Amino acid sequence: MKAYLDIVQQILTHGFKKNNRTGTDALTIAGAMFEHDMAEGFPLLTTKKVPFRLVASELEFFIRGITDKEWLRKQDNHIWDEWCSPDIVPYANDEQTKAMMMKEIELGPIYGWQWRNFGAKYIAFNKPPESQGCDQLRQLVNTLKTDPDSRRMIVSAWNPLDIPKMALPPCHYAFQVTVVDGKLNLLWNQRSVDVALGLPFNIASYGCLLHLLAKEGGLGEGRLIGFLGDVHIYVNHVDAIQQQCARSPKTLPRIKTQNFTSIFDWHYGDTVIEDYNPHPAIKFEIAV
Repeated sequence: MKAYLDIVQQILTHGFKKNNRTGTDALTIAGAMFEHDMAEGFPLLTTKKVPFRLVASELEFFIRGITDKEWLRKQDNHIWDEWCSPDIVPYANDEQTKAMMMKEIELGPIYGWQWRNFGAKYIAFNKPPESQGCDQLRQLVNTLKTDPDSRRMIVSAWNPLDIPKMALPPCHYAFQVTVVDGKLNLLWNQRSVDVALGLPFNIASYGCLLHLLAKEGGLGEGRLIGFLGDVHIYVNHVDAIQQQCARSPKTLPRIKTQNFTSIFDWHYGDTVIEDYNPHPAIKFEIAV
């Protein structure tokens, strides 16, 4: 996708080298916008292979409001392995702490829990909340079906009271749905953007969510737009992402979901990507 590669090139050309909590410096720009028309195909990068199974299973994890990484591990998905709730293991990036974080499965009230229980008092991954919260996702779906012209279809994961308990404060912290001319558009906001490793997942995840919500509302698929804040490439990713930029993009694949009844009953295996022929995968080390 040209939109993604343009962001990469902007950082490589104009990025300012700065430090951050991970201990690995990053080339950084302030602000960028990603835009994609779903009519052009599903936004899964072709300049490197992106494992859609991991994207989709994490999205189901969010939709279900699950907060223990054991559920992901049972799906052979290990993208949350390195993190845990700082209430249990206070964050640090020394090797001993990293090992303790890896072992603990409690993630705290992260993304999906906020989508489904905003404002409730979080206790633990295996205990119900102590108070009633707002199921923002169900509220959005209900509004989509009853008042699709609403400009209030917003889901937020940013809850300042719960951030100290979260494995990570939300990077992609809110999304909005709008319906224009019979097509559903999804716009997400992201405070911190790891362009080499994270952004391809974010694009595909919100693209899949757009697809599912369009099915839920019986609508066409419109535009996917990301408003990106601190946009960066870690210095140890630069050589590999330059290699990626030298590759020619290929035709985007298509997304297909079978036997869809509701987003709340959706299983990630119901959705498949067709005609995906990317360049080989590129290994990027994660900055914890």
